[in-house]
Amino acid sequence: MVEEKMSVFEAIFLGVIQGLTEFIPVSSSGHLVLFRQIFGVGAPPLAFDTAVHIGTLVAVFAVLWKDIVAVLKKVVQPLTLYLIIGTIPGVVAALMFRGWLEGTFETGNYLGFAFLGTSLLLVTAELLAKRAAKHSLRKPGEMNWLDALIIGVCQAIALIPGISRSGATLSGALSRGLNRDFAARYSFMLSIPIILGATLFQIVEQFLGVEPTATEVTGEPIGPLAIIIGAVTAAVVGFFAVRLMLKIVREKSLWGFAVYTGILGVLVLIDQFSLNVVF
Repeated sequence: MVEEKMSVFEAIFLGVIQGLTEFIPVSSSGHLVLFRQIFGVGAPPLAFDTAVHIGTLVAVFAVLWKDIVAVLKKVVQPLTLYLIIGTIPGVVAALMFRGWLEGTFETGNYLGFAFLGTSLLLVTAELLAKRAAKHSLRKPGEMNWLDALIIGVCQAIALIPGISRSGATLSGALSRGLNRDFAARYSFMLSIPIILGATLFQIVEQFLGVEPTATEVTGEPIGPLAIIIGAVTAAVVGFFAVRLMLKIVREKSLWGFAVYTGILGVLVLIDQFSLNVVF
């Protein structure tokens, strides 16, 4: 009975972390690696990881359903092309560097530097956005293929644990002088194909038996209740995280997140190179 309660508690905890950090620019993958190191636990079972990613997809659809419907009603339009262009660099990078990326997830060797990289991206984006605002921020209709490509490259860099996907794409969009509200919406819409693609890839690998089962990873199977709770938690938390970020990007700045990831990066590096308490 105690084990079941712990299983549910862990599912809620991981669901909160996934739903919150997937959309707030502090790196969900980086925090997952960090918490795994702190608590000495292995990677979550593939079925659970797939479920919480589906939860975050539900969150994006729930908040941006009007934007998504507008694209689906008129598929042939510039925004569709820009979403495709923005997705390609991440797909190419994931296929080319999969082995190395999986290694960084396991060891967390570059985690401190990556958190500092997120901080640098956010600071640079805000400085460039401030300079662009002195002239005139570009409207959604003024976006071009080069903007999409640059934002896509930023998303590809964010495959490294510790580099925030939302932070990187927001930084790319803001640095190009795009309207802040549109920059945030485009960033979150761009997460849909990359998360959906990764989720489908996980499902195929699980179906084909390429990845180990939950029992082989954790020593005991994870129950369906924990998987459902994790997915629902990620969806609910992700929903509020997306809404919060849209408001923050429109009305405030990303400086607070830059400070947080900067401090976190320094602390991780101190531990990695000196204290060795966690790493």
